[in-house]
Amino acid sequence: MKDVAWLNTLGLITRARKLVTGEELVVKAIQKKKVYLVIVSEDASHNTKKKLQDKCNFYNVPLYFKGDREIIGRAIGKVERVVIGIEDPGFAKKLKTLIE
Repeated sequence: MKDVAWLNTLGLITRARKLVTGEELVVKAIQKKKVYLVIVSEDASHNTKKKLQDKCNFYNVPLYFKGDREIIGRAIGKVERVVIGIEDPGFAKKLKTLIE
């Protein structure tokens, strides 16, 4: 049940327009300190995972490896997404509790 809850919350965050998708856009948002949580799909490439892990560690942003690109994309109404960032601290906190 918890697994479905975090995906439903992603849909809500998308409708609230507090979501950044795509590797480069998320990295830029991390650098500008506009992102409070990052989710990377488990089937992302090793280089993508390492790049985002390094950025998140440096800027002290929570990072989770969860789901696959198809599930994440379906949850936010897109085709496939590997990297997403949450731009709202309240949504980030809620999503963090659902994932953990």
